[in-house]
Amino acid sequence: QVQLVESGGGLVQPGGSLRLSCAASGTIFNINAMGWYRQAPGNQRELVATITTGGSANYAGSVRGRFTISRAKNTVYLQMNSLKPEDTAVYYCNANILIRIGTTFRDYWGQGTQVTVSS
Repeated sequence: QVQLVESGGGLVQPGGSLRLSCAASGTIFNINAMGWYRQAPGNQRELVATITTGGSANYAGSVRGRFTISRAKNTVYLQMNSLKPEDTAVYYCNANILIRIGTTFRDYWGQGTQVTVSS
């Protein structure tokens, strides 16, 4: 079994900062890319940022320059600065994981953590 457990969401004022964490645990042989997605009410889930095993990061245009993704072993982080009300959403962690030799990489998701930006 594989689990992705997120933490760090909450309520913050516009212009503030939050740091999200997501730890992958369980039967894991290797992890490929990891990332963060978000979904606001009435909207589809959208990519926020991804990071490869080599540390190459990719960002959505709406967050580039404000958010920073990083990873250490089986944990991925999202540092969010200069937050705006439009960043309000449920944030989901994603990881592309190989659980054992002979299987294939597949995507796993966390349960989501709420981020609310409001004064």
